[in-house]
Amino acid sequence: MNPTKTLEITQRILSKNDKEAMKLRDFYAKEGIFCINLMSSPGSGKTTLLENIAQLQALDFCVIEGDLQTQRDAQRLHRYGISAHQITTGDACHLEALMVQNALKSLQETAPLKPFLFIENVGNLVCPASYDLGANMNIVLLSTPEGDDKILKYPTMFLCADAVILSKCDLIEVFDFKIQQVKEDLAKLKKEIPLFLISNKNPACIIEFCDFLKAQKEKNYVSSYTF
Repeated sequence: MNPTKTLEITQRILSKNDKEAMKLRDFYAKEGIFCINLMSSPGSGKTTLLENIAQLQALDFCVIEGDLQTQRDAQRLHRYGISAHQITTGDACHLEALMVQNALKSLQETAPLKPFLFIENVGNLVCPASYDLGANMNIVLLSTPEGDDKILKYPTMFLCADAVILSKCDLIEVFDFKIQQVKEDLAKLKKEIPLFLISNKNPACIIEFCDFLKAQKEKNYVSSYTF
């Protein structure tokens, strides 16, 4: 296969996604929606975080869920009265802007959109980092059981982050997780960004994170990262 032709095809696909992401960005701004793109490996606690935010009533939000199969994550949020639409991607390891546009239409058919929109991306530390979804903030979760060495192993993912959440922090000692290592590795990537330590057993840290999001919304924060 000619590698030059492959590169040209990839550029066209990404260009189309970028155009759709721009439309999403304009839509969020027009509707007063603050959009957060949550990314991580599978099982890091994205859905659990959203469940806890719902239980604490810390934000008025709706959710677009991304998974290869099943409606399970959306169903979990429905139990808390959260408007959530599930995108099943089949074998695609990421969400794309056009998928989000279609999901927003479905959300609007069931209930008015909320001031905050979480896009829970497909669990993967590689592919989602290449696709702009027009979000105001890109936030990456890293759970303590995954280990403290992931920042530099998956630099593209953490380079696109506007904030990082260390989840399952009640297990730090169990897994000998070194927070300082994470801070040093983020510094090597020249990422001076907020770092949140989240434990589901500590509601105060979840409230702190939500207050941070509210402050960013007030400032009309828009990520400067170019995918």
